[in-house]
Amino acid sequence: MRTLSSELGSHADRLAGRPRVYIDANMPSGVVAYMRRRLGWDALFVVEHDDLRRAPDGKHYHMARQLGRTLITLDRDYLDDRQFPVSHSPGVIVLAAPGERALSRLLRRVHEEVFDRSDGDGTVPALPLKRRKLHIHVDWEGLD
Repeated sequence: MRTLSSELGSHADRLAGRPRVYIDANMPSGVVAYMRRRLGWDALFVVEHDDLRRAPDGKHYHMARQLGRTLITLDRDYLDDRQFPVSHSPGVIVLAAPGERALSRLLRRVHEEVFDRSDGDGTVPALPLKRRKLHIHVDWEGLD
C-alpha cells in the first residue's frame, strides 16, 4: 500500500538541499513568508491546508515525521518527551521571541547553524535534527 510519504518521495528528491519544514498553526504568516522567500525553505504551513489546520498536536508531530519535515512551532508542548518522544522526533524547533522580526532573526541563525551544514561530503542531511528537539529563544548565545 502506498503512503503519502512514498507518493511524495520523488518530489522531495527534487527539492534536496532545501530545508523541508512543517510549520504549526501558531506561527505568524509573515514569518512563514520569510522562511520561503528569504531562506528558501520548502515550508508546509498547516494553516494553508484545511485538513491540517485544526489538527491536534499529536497529528502534526506524526505528519511531520511521515513527510520527512522538521517541525517548527511556538508551542512549548512539543518539548514534553512523554507526549512527544524524542525517539520518534522528525526534529522539532520550538521558538520563543517577541514578534515577527525577532522570530525571523532566530530563523536566520537556524538556517546558518542547522540547515546550511553539510555532512562532510557536501550534502545537507534531509532531517538534520532527527531525534532531537531545540528550544530556541532570543537569549541564544551570540545573537546580535
